[in-house]
Amino acid sequence: MTNEVTTPAPSTAAPSVPASGTAPVEPAEAAADAPSAEPALAPASPVASDERNATLPHDLSPMGMFMAADWVVKAVMIGLAFASLVTWTIGLSKAMELALAKRRARVGVRRLARAETLTEALTANRRRWRGPVAALAQSAEAERARSADLSDDGIKERVSVALSRIEAGAGRSISRGTGILATIGSTAPFVGLFGTVWGIMNAFIGISQANTTNLAVVAPGIAEALLATAIGLVAAIPAVIVYNVFARSIAGYRAVLSDGSALVLQHLSRDLDRRHTTREAAPLMAAAE
Repeated sequence: MTNEVTTPAPSTAAPSVPASGTAPVEPAEAAADAPSAEPALAPASPVASDERNATLPHDLSPMGMFMAADWVVKAVMIGLAFASLVTWTIGLSKAMELALAKRRARVGVRRLARAETLTEALTANRRRWRGPVAALAQSAEAERARSADLSDDGIKERVSVALSRIEAGAGRSISRGTGILATIGSTAPFVGLFGTVWGIMNAFIGISQANTTNLAVVAPGIAEALLATAIGLVAAIPAVIVYNVFARSIAGYRAVLSDGSALVLQHLSRDLDRRHTTREAAPLMAAAE
């Protein structure tokens, strides 16, 4: 019996052919045409772009905010800075003037207190004596010399009027310039507030034009506006403090002048009484001789 080995017949099935008119798809091309697992990024909207631009760093230094401010706010800041300069200029000059005037007044009062008569006080300090207290003594002596033949009561009254005028003039002279300090101290905060209001209005207009409420858009404009108020306070607070210090110092200076005026009247009254006593004693002495 013969063993026969059967071999499988070769497959005659034809490979699958795509439909007519369609090119065969390669595996690499199919993988490339497959949808990506990551979604495509949507194009950035204009608002998002504006917000990203708004978050760029701003120069928030005082000079940077000043340069970026509106011209009205700049004018307010410059005016307030000038007012602050005026405050310190008046403060330094008036402080030196007050110190010198009070020193001269105290020296004059001490010289009057040491003297026995008004004439002695003037004679001993004729070359070295300056200031309002010296003017008080000189005015009293001049009035007494002009009214030598008149009544003592009339001399005292006229001297009192002359001394009051000298005191008032010295007070006005030493107070000159302090009114500017009072004006700056009372108006500078409101001027700075005006600059702040104007700057905030411009900031809100910029917000509406940018169509965003991002804090990075709002903050720089408001910071520039608030800088005007800060400068206003910097100008006003020293002005108020310096004005109050000068007011107390001027009151003390006037008190020293009033003391000097009282000493002058005291010396004058004593000298007139001595003269009156001498006149009354002269006939008696002549009769005794």
